[in-house]
Amino acid sequence: MCKGIGYNMTAMPNQFNHETQDEAGMEVHQFWPLVEINCSPDLNFFLCSVYAPICIEYYDKQLPACRSVCERAKAGCAPIMDQYGFAWPERMDCTKLPRFGDHENLCMDERNGSAPNLQPKKESCSCLHPLVQVDPTYREVGRYRNISPSVAGVEGCTIPCKGVHFSDRERAFADVWISTVAVICCVSTLMTMTTFLIDMERFKYPERPIIFLGGCYFMVSLGYIIRLAAGHDAVACDGSIIIYNYQLIRYNEYGSGLCTTVFLLIYFFGMASSIWWVVLAFTWFLAAGLKWGNEAISSYSTWFHVAAWLIPTLQTIAVLTMAAVDGEPVAGICFVGNLDARNLLGFVLIPLFIYLVLGSCFLLAGFVSLFRIRKVIKQQGRSRTEKLEKLMIRIGVFSVLYTVPATVVICCYFYEHAYLDAWQEALACPNSAHKGTGPDASVLMLRYFMSLVVGITSGFWIWSSKTLESWRRFYQRVCSSNRGHTYECPSRLPKEGSLEPPPAYPAASANPHASSVVSHFGSVNKTLPLTHV
Repeated sequence: MCKGIGYNMTAMPNQFNHETQDEAGMEVHQFWPLVEINCSPDLNFFLCSVYAPICIEYYDKQLPACRSVCERAKAGCAPIMDQYGFAWPERMDCTKLPRFGDHENLCMDERNGSAPNLQPKKESCSCLHPLVQVDPTYREVGRYRNISPSVAGVEGCTIPCKGVHFSDRERAFADVWISTVAVICCVSTLMTMTTFLIDMERFKYPERPIIFLGGCYFMVSLGYIIRLAAGHDAVACDGSIIIYNYQLIRYNEYGSGLCTTVFLLIYFFGMASSIWWVVLAFTWFLAAGLKWGNEAISSYSTWFHVAAWLIPTLQTIAVLTMAAVDGEPVAGICFVGNLDARNLLGFVLIPLFIYLVLGSCFLLAGFVSLFRIRKVIKQQGRSRTEKLEKLMIRIGVFSVLYTVPATVVICCYFYEHAYLDAWQEALACPNSAHKGTGPDASVLMLRYFMSLVVGITSGFWIWSSKTLESWRRFYQRVCSSNRGHTYECPSRLPKEGSLEPPPAYPAASANPHASSVVSHFGSVNKTLPLTHV
């Protein structure tokens, strides 16, 4: 600590009656954090002059530091000590030291007695608790190899895996909250996709992108469910390095299988869902504004798929190439921009904003066209505009169910981007004006909910009597395909409490030819619906 300060000989005991340098070093070590953050350039020299005073041959008097040295050190470091509840030590009272230029009492000051700088000091930041310093020796192993994590510009500094801003109770609530929404989203989107698979002819363009949008949200919810099944530590934490019993958050991730899998499911399919929203709005515009039929729109379906899958692929490759994937301390997922505001802006905020604006423009143009069509129909004296109005209502409701959550998600990301650097600065910089600030848990919970609620509401488009009819026909097809079975699916269930079989079937009897009768009815069902047997 006292190497290179301008002298190399000291005299013991010092003014505090320390007999050896080791004894003095044990006490002066308590000021080491202040020296590390460089709260004052004079602190190190002042401490050494007090605990290891200079010894000059043939000069038998003490040669302390000047009062001006003490005052400059105190002016820079005392405010930081006050923040942590420590006062400037009385034994280092500056008034007890001689002034610079006093010929009766010589003292040391390489700055010739200059007064302390009372202007606001430039922010000094360091890797303070609860942040964790990753030493270069640790960066030779594990996933931190050749990577220099940083917090508020402090190189080699990172945060613990479970974060520092939220309590265990808040993280437990986040787990329950995210798991509930993810499971509901998964079930809803699975129902949407299954309905599409059993009746594909029903969902033609311009409505079909809703199905692909729902499929994307199914994969996003699956990413959250995988994280919940694997656990927070397995996905978001780097278990290869444990410092002071802390696992570290994944930083600039590019190799972990589980982390990358969760990232791909949430990021890739999340971006793909946004593009399918643009495609949906565009096809509605073609149908309503340009009067395209579903056959004409379907002829461009290949290009829709190219755009919806290629663009997110390029975005994902860019993120992985730049090793920009990192752990999310609250949800325990792997995403991009959790620890870097620039990555959040470039890979998340800007793309989502562009997709939302494009889709909204096409949607608005389509609505204007629908209103014009409705006006023309009424001017021509036609009264049957119910179907058109019903379509407009459904499109309007679904648009609100998408645009409102998407807008809220963008606002939440904008909030995180605006304050992320300030939150990190509050942790690493003792003099920061943002000291004590941190993210609002309610905003994060809202973002998690809104990022999945569109998948839940994607089923809105299939919530109709046609869906029930599709499932009824599918049920009948499955039943009629059961060849060689003695039981067939009934087209009409018997009355409650009745033990009689449905009228379409022969009553059970001991007749040895009963099986042939049943077989005969089974053969009829192969060609006719049950309702016509």
